[in-house]
Amino acid sequence: MATSPPYPTPPAGPVSGGLRHPHWWQRGWVRYGALITLLALSGLVILALVRRQTGTEGFLVGLGLAVLPVPWLTAAFRWLDRVEPGPWRNLVFAFAWGACAAALIAIVANSFATKWIATSTADPAGADTLGATVIAPIVEESAKAAAVLLVFLFRRRDFTGLVDGVVIAGITATGFAFTENILYLGTAFGADQLTGGRGIASVTAATFFVRIVMSPFAHPLFTVFTGIGFGIAALSGERQHLRRVLLPVCGLLLAMSMHAFWNGSSTFGPLGFFAVYGGFMVPAFALLTWLVIWTRQRELRTVREELPAYVLAGWLGPAEPYALGSMRARRMARDYARHHFGGRPAARTVARYEAYATSLAFLRHRGRQGRARADFVVRERELLTELWRRRELARPALEYAARTLAPARPPYGAPAPHWYAGYPAGPYSAYNPYRT
Repeated sequence: MATSPPYPTPPAGPVSGGLRHPHWWQRGWVRYGALITLLALSGLVILALVRRQTGTEGFLVGLGLAVLPVPWLTAAFRWLDRVEPGPWRNLVFAFAWGACAAALIAIVANSFATKWIATSTADPAGADTLGATVIAPIVEESAKAAAVLLVFLFRRRDFTGLVDGVVIAGITATGFAFTENILYLGTAFGADQLTGGRGIASVTAATFFVRIVMSPFAHPLFTVFTGIGFGIAALSGERQHLRRVLLPVCGLLLAMSMHAFWNGSSTFGPLGFFAVYGGFMVPAFALLTWLVIWTRQRELRTVREELPAYVLAGWLGPAEPYALGSMRARRMARDYARHHFGGRPAARTVARYEAYATSLAFLRHRGRQGRARADFVVRERELLTELWRRRELARPALEYAARTLAPARPPYGAPAPHWYAGYPAGPYSAYNPYRT
């Protein structure tokens, strides 16, 4: 059985120092510069390709319609990530990779492969079907998975579990679908300009209904399975090399299979699309939504179970594990800080405190299960230092939220709620609603 990690005493001052990169190409600004350049060039090329195919007017129409589902899809994934929110730079990278690099890879590779099949088989219709059901799923899911892989490899501290994989994969797919929708909607608008299509009978309206109204979640749904594979791999121990390789591959294969099945629905007859949509896509989406929300609640339970050890060590206040294990209490603490301690900067300070405390709880959880990385002690010290720096502002706000939301005392003899069951009575008397 894994033993609990040691608890250092509160530091007298900030902890300084760190590793320095010995080579210029390992410096952060070089990596960021190369990545930004790559994404910018990809964006310019994909912009030119889409505009050439749709025309300027079609491009603008497609852009205006394709952007509609982006805000609420992004908001949904950010909501899932509220327990331990990842940095914005990871999400910006994921969206930019999907919209620029992955879209460019897909449009070039799909066009080349479809043309090659058509010239090899002399069957253009069959080449289009094969390209949509086989080539496109493989190319597109692989291109989107590259973003998840890069975050997994180079932002390992920000990639700690299933929800992180779901969020990065979903945001990447949202960016990819955004660019693809511009192409499809812009092309449909151009077809309507040539044929005189108007109103609900137009190709643009039909394309908008299928891609934006009925299935804006299609691409995120497929790629999320890749993210789940990487997320479960992130939960594996450092020595479980085979598991850490096979799980992402299995997730990617499942994403490709679902994508192929969805693209092939048009070949199942006039009602094939609706049959696949109602009998497969909607249930899969509902099941995945349940899984992610269940995982989110499990994360909150982990926070409540792991942080009391740091209360006993003197790092956290007695009310904090309960408050940090409730999204409502967290929000109330931020509101309290904003109104009583200096506005939005104070609320952001409390939000950062909540994020660091959550990361600390997950780190300890992995350590107790024997899945800690080699930098466990260093990472624990960093997180504790960040909490210590913000304690004077965050602790009163969290204590206020805990006192406000603590349930009323149950009748004599009634069992205590689950969040209280494992806590020692003494250190928690400050906010214990069951004390006599």
